[in-house]
Amino acid sequence: MVGFKNRYMVMEVFLDPNRDLVGDDPIIITQFNVSKAIKDSVLVNFGECGLASSLGSFQVKYVNPITKLCIIRASREEYQNVWSAITMVRTYWKLPSTIQLIRLEWKYQGL
Repeated sequence: MVGFKNRYMVMEVFLDPNRDLVGDDPIIITQFNVSKAIKDSVLVNFGECGLASSLGSFQVKYVNPITKLCIIRASREEYQNVWSAITMVRTYWKLPSTIQLIRLEWKYQGL
């Protein structure tokens, strides 16, 4: 029996509030965009080796573009690197933003 131990992080994306005042097109938060921003941050802060080790079970499971909440899965061994890279994200599509952890959960998946 093989078991995978993952950590699930519930995060909230905060975009620049002055964006609406400019009148530009609204930024839509998608799984692809959030995943790309996090992977870029892991690459910048931990290098290619850190990115390769965290990609094993990294996945953006859920994104709600209205509430700006997302659920991110990472392995038990690498969740701290992913978490710290997430907190270092300062831009989202060239827009000043931050991502804040709301809750951290663990789940055991036995196969």
